[in-house]
Amino acid sequence: MAREARCLCGALSITVQGEPKLVLACNCRNCQRRTGSVFGVGAYFGLDDVVERKGTPRQYRIEGDSGQSVVSHFCPNCGSTLFVETQMFQGMLGIPVGGFNEPDFPEPTLSVWNRSKYHWVEFPAHWHRMATQTPESG
Repeated sequence: MAREARCLCGALSITVQGEPKLVLACNCRNCQRRTGSVFGVGAYFGLDDVVERKGTPRQYRIEGDSGQSVVSHFCPNCGSTLFVETQMFQGMLGIPVGGFNEPDFPEPTLSVWNRSKYHWVEFPAHWHRMATQTPESG
């Protein structure tokens, strides 16, 4: 099964094959700022699952709450994040689930950086939770 994620204006796209290796909700402060929402939802695919990339994204590198590098690849026209690369998930790309525009996309199975989660956000009880975070960032 092939899936295509696109930016808001359509200038960038990425096509992947197969099912994601991991789908997670990230509550870190960087994802909150990057998405403009209270958490980001990313589907992680192996680099060998990438079938095609269209367009040339800009990149922004930042040190994540973990102290590891995170590189966002985003559209220079509309600013939408097309995918992220993290040291934590080397060999994979994290693609924002909303970019796929598939309401039946597999749900997350994990929430991470929960110490910076907004207190009024509740995730399903069957999701795994990781409190991974340094005391200084939470």
